This record gives sequence, structure tokens and C-alpha cells, in this order.
Amino acid sequence: MSGPDDAQFGFAPDYDAPVPYMQRTRDYYIAIGYTTPYRWAHYVDAPFQPLKKPLAQSRVTIVTTAAPYDPAKGDQGPGAPYNGGAKFYKVYDGDTSKQHDLRISHIGYDRKHTSATDSGTWFPLPQLLKAQAKGRIGSVRRFSRAASPTRSMPPCWCRVARSVIRPRLSSPATSRPMGSPRS
Repeated sequence: MSGPDDAQFGFAPDYDAPVPYMQRTRDYYIAIGYTTPYRWAHYVDAPFQPLKKPLAQSRVTIVTTAAPYDPAKGDQGPGAPYNGGAKFYKVYDGDTSKQHDLRISHIGYDRKHTSATDSGTWFPLPQLLKAQAKGRIGSVRRFSRAASPTRSMPPCWCRVARSVIRPRLSSPATSRPMGSPRS
């Protein structure tokens, strides 16, 4: 007995499956020498502050872990091998009225399955400016922020967010960044 065709039910073909990126990322961290498997910060209840006004009336900003390109720090282009020498350790600000050359060679990601050619994935300033022009967001904050990527575990990011990033965003003219912690 033959069954109905998968297309008849609207099923995706077998090869159209989610990429197992979480396991790939764990495997990658083990391969580059970490002894503790990578863990994502996840919560039973999402610890984020809901927007207090519509997004079309909100000012948004970018918080990234991308590093400013520095030719003295070796290969940092798309597909570059892991380059710990390109890391930065102090929060920096970037003027959103200017374009920035930010790179991610200092971050551990799956280089076998990712080309790192689209900088909009780690610094979506052009997309935010388009959203602003279309009225989807109120405005883009004048300065973006970047914090050192020292493995994104909650104690590290919560400390950076509370002590360094949040005070820089605190001004009467600034809405909370999207996804900012409640506490």
C-alpha cells in the first residue's frame, strides 16, 4: 500500500531540516580546546523588559560583540581562522551616522558551515536605518555599543550590561535597548 505524496500534505522534503547549530557550536568549542561544553543562557521565563511604547515610536541601538577591524591584528576577513589576537577588552562606542568595519574573527563560531560574509548579521546598522526610513522604528540611537565576547554566560553578560552598557544608554532621549534585562 502506498501512502499519499508528502507534497499533498504540504510537508517539507527530508533534506529541509533545521541546522543543528547548537550541537555544532558545542563541538566547535571542544575542538578549539574548551573542556567545558558550551551552554546557552536560557530561562524558563524570558528576563526581558517589554517595550513601553510601540517600536515605531522607540529609539533603538545596537549592542554587538564584533571588533573594529585592525590590520595589525592579522587575518580578520570572512572565513578567517579563529583569531584571539583581534579580541578587545573594553566597551567601545560607535557613531551610527558613520559606517563601521567590524569583524568577528575573534569569536568562536562554526567556520565550516558559516562564511561570515554578511556583516549585517553582527552589526545590522544598514537594516536599522532602512527600518527607520520606513517608519518601522522611531529612530536609531546616535551611538552603538560593543562589549567583549568573553563567552556569553549569564554572569559575564549581566555584569557587563548592568555596569557598563546600561549607564551609557541612560538618558532622557533614549528608549531601552530591545531585549534589555529587567533587573
